[in-house]
Amino acid sequence: MAASLTRISYSSAFTFSASKTSVFSPSLFASSNKVPTFSSLTVKPLCSTFAPHAAHAISFTTHATSTPASVLDTSTKTFHGLCYVVGDNIDTDQIIPAEYLTLVPSNPAEYEKLGSYALIGLPSSYATRFIEPNETKTKYSIVIGGANFGCGSSREHAPVALGAAGAKAVVAESYARIFFRNSVATGEVYPLESEARICEECKTGDVVTIELGESRLINHSTGKEYKLKSIGDAGPVIEAGGIFAYARKTGMIPSQSD
Repeated sequence: MAASLTRISYSSAFTFSASKTSVFSPSLFASSNKVPTFSSLTVKPLCSTFAPHAAHAISFTTHATSTPASVLDTSTKTFHGLCYVVGDNIDTDQIIPAEYLTLVPSNPAEYEKLGSYALIGLPSSYATRFIEPNETKTKYSIVIGGANFGCGSSREHAPVALGAAGAKAVVAESYARIFFRNSVATGEVYPLESEARICEECKTGDVVTIELGESRLINHSTGKEYKLKSIGDAGPVIEAGGIFAYARKTGMIPSQSD
C-alpha cells in the first residue's frame, strides 16, 4: 500500500541581537532591542512509496495417518474384574505420597515400583489395602470413588501410579479437573464419571464390568446396573496411550520411527 508523507522543512533564520542588558531588566523589552525573527514556513511534499514485501507462499505437509480411526474406537471396549471402593476427596497424596515422586515413570523398573505404592497414602480406616504387602500389582482393576477424586496437587504420578499398579479405570462421582486431564494425557486409566453415588452401593471385592460403548457399569455381585457418563473424545486418546501417542498414531506429529 502506497503512502504519501509530507515533510515540513523549517528553513528559518533565527536572528536575535541580544542585549547585554540582564534578562531581569525591564529594558530588555525596550523598542531599541531587536526581537527574534523567523523566515516564512516552507512546506515541501515528500512522496515516499512504501511497497509491502512480496508475499511468500507457505505450504503445509500433513503426515500420513498411520492408524485408522477404527483402531482407536472404544465403543466395544470393556473392563471386567474386582473393584476397590474409596470415598470422597481422595487426594493425590493418598494416591501416591510425595516421597515417591523421585521415581521416574519412563524407567521400567521405577515405573513398576511406583505402581507398588499406589493408594498407599489412604488412612488406616481402609482395612483392605489396594496392593498387598510385598506385591507390585493390585488385584483390583477398577477403582470406584466418590466426589472430587484426585484433588490436591497437579502431579502426573497419580494416574500413572494407578495404571502401573494394574488399574484400568476409575469410576467416580466427580473429579478434580487436573486429575482427569492427567489421566487422559498419560493414557494410564480411564476416568469415568457415574450419574449416581456408586461408591455407596458397591463394596471392595465386588465383581464388576464396565461397558464403554453402553456407558454402563454392571455389578455382578449385587445384580445392579449403573449409568455412566460418556467418555467422549477422550476415549480414543486414552486408548492410544496418551496425548502424544494419539498424535503420532493419527498423523498429527511424526512417529518416532520417521
